[in-house]
Amino acid sequence: MQFDLYDFSINQDPYPVYARLREEAPVFRNEELDFWAVSRHAEVSAALRDTRRYSNSHGVLLEEGAWDPEVAPRFLSFLAMDAPQHTRMRTLVSRGFTPRRIAELEDRIRGIVRGYLDAALQSDEFDLVSDLVGRVPTDVICELTGIPESDWPAVGRMMIDVMYRVDGVPGIPPEAMEAAIGLFGHYAEILADRRKSPGEDMISALVNASVDGDRLTDEEIIGFMFLMIGAGNQTTAHLLGNAWYWAWRNPLQRKAGLGGRVTDWIEESLRYDHPSPASARLLTEEVTLNGVTIPAGERVLLLLGSANRDPRVFPDPERFDLDRDTRSMLTFGAGPHFCLGSALARLEARVVLEELAAHVSDYDIDEQRAVRTHAASVHGFTALPTTLTLR
Repeated sequence: MQFDLYDFSINQDPYPVYARLREEAPVFRNEELDFWAVSRHAEVSAALRDTRRYSNSHGVLLEEGAWDPEVAPRFLSFLAMDAPQHTRMRTLVSRGFTPRRIAELEDRIRGIVRGYLDAALQSDEFDLVSDLVGRVPTDVICELTGIPESDWPAVGRMMIDVMYRVDGVPGIPPEAMEAAIGLFGHYAEILADRRKSPGEDMISALVNASVDGDRLTDEEIIGFMFLMIGAGNQTTAHLLGNAWYWAWRNPLQRKAGLGGRVTDWIEESLRYDHPSPASARLLTEEVTLNGVTIPAGERVLLLLGSANRDPRVFPDPERFDLDRDTRSMLTFGAGPHFCLGSALARLEARVVLEELAAHVSDYDIDEQRAVRTHAASVHGFTALPTTLTLR
């Protein structure tokens, strides 16, 4: 068998391949692309917590141009760091990304959602992604960071372009790099303004964040803001698209979700179809997993999406079930690198689905016109044409 991270025919639905990997090759070697893939829950969970042997120093993406100890921290902030640098950076960033600051966003998020949803409800058909869930996370990040509302559309387009990939090409295309450079420049301008005139936004909070006199540099703040593009924008949009799609495929679960079980709908969606299903590590010393020895210095891809469907942990894992115990899922990682933005992602998802459920008793998706995302690092939809049955 073969597992190619950049094969979009696999990325459309990787779960049959994941199932074969777990049973036939739980520690899989791709010689051509020079990486190992680990697919069972026990080994993935242990690796996420073992930051000494499974290093983040080169980042979490294997793509050419991203797997680099010099470049990765600029794009991925503390995701591309080990302790003590990771500990320092995460501690400082946490000063501006507090639970209270996130909770205070709920009313504003609800207002953003209602603005888009009101327009969508006037049409016979709307696209869940382009008309709603692809816009909300972008607007929330812009609101959180204090980007002027007039700039939101342009920033949103750059965020989408950053994730652009070419089928079968194991690297970041020029279009994505140009968008990244544009975003860096935009954030640099905003940061310079905040240093002169601080406000109530997150960038101002990061400028003022201090631990024992230690402060974040401009490069570190911009790197964290860039991280939020992928971690806080694309993944949240894909979580919501996946939730919408799989509830549509499962009528009883759809009825339960629209009937008020929004939190269960979100949690099972996070487990069932991971919006960012793989995370890479550099192995610092030799390890043996399931009888297979991986030498030090190798690249290891942890398949979180596969781990979330491991039948050793989740009975009947291919069933989308809102009654499931999802506490062992690895969607937000584990250990020191557990996702700092998990609360924000859950909040956005809850508000969006609550607002939809308040107006919608049922819906249908035109699957023939649905479009999957073409990217190695995220899994979801760029189009989900939907017709609604209103309450």
